Amino acid sequence: MMNKGEVSLAIEDLIPKGKTKKNVLARGIDMLGYSVNSFRLTNLKFKDAKSSRSTQVVKLLINPDDTERILTGCKARGIKLCGALGAAGLIAAHNSKCCSDHQKKKYGVVTLTDCRSILQPPLSNLNFGFYHSAVLNTHTIKGGEKLWDLAKKTYTSFANYKKCNKHLSDMADLNFLMCRAMANPGLTSSSSLRTSLISVFEDTVIDESNDQQKLVGVEDYMGCASGHGIAPSIAIFDTIRDGWLDCICVYPSPLHSREQMKELVDAMKCILVDAGNNNGTDEIIKP
Repeated sequence: MMNKGEVSLAIEDLIPKGKTKKNVLARGIDMLGYSVNSFRLTNLKFKDAKSSRSTQVVKLLINPDDTERILTGCKARGIKLCGALGAAGLIAAHNSKCCSDHQKKKYGVVTLTDCRSILQPPLSNLNFGFYHSAVLNTHTIKGGEKLWDLAKKTYTSFANYKKCNKHLSDMADLNFLMCRAMANPGLTSSSSLRTSLISVFEDTVIDESNDQQKLVGVEDYMGCASGHGIAPSIAIFDTIRDGWLDCICVYPSPLHSREQMKELVDAMKCILVDAGNNNGTDEIIKP
């Protein structure tokens, strides 16, 4: 076991043998599919693609009662919160485009999954570093989708990809494509490749306040990361803190405006709360 806080090897060097095995033809087809499909995805409108970019955040905060109802809805359907957050983002984004009824648009959702426990040797949270892998799923939205139906669909798509080890076997392909895009930004729209509409984490962070934080006067804090040239339009860092669903929603500014992103996040909140309040068992989709 490594010492507490020690930096371990890169995730690529710790993947168990055989998990990334893929023949040349399959690798070529997957890389072509990822590169072509990225240009077919619908994105939020860019507000200012010329100015230099910085990271901005908008908070999505839901009270404990509504949070509990949302989590209950997820548990009843056998899904994780990331499915509901991703689905709420898709619905809110599609509605913001004022699409006519049944006008289909394809969106991307990236789900980040922590690979520490399946690496060789296994790592713990005490091993410093980024050991998440990304799974990209695309979903066609036509308008009128119900939150729980879409949440079940998005989470199931992610879970199926993970069962097939695509979060490991596709890692080299995605890394290669991202490096090529970073080296040639002019090949993407406004030199800003949006890998997806939204990114979410498979597992929600559970965090409770403690006396030490209060003692030093800490009232609020956040943990997040960002990317400007290549990234989703909005990245969700979700935490359950003292019963509240506390999400840090990160976006590149001024590529997207604060007004634009606040409108999107407010819509997501309304969609999630309404779904929690209408959490009838008759709506549950059996696996």
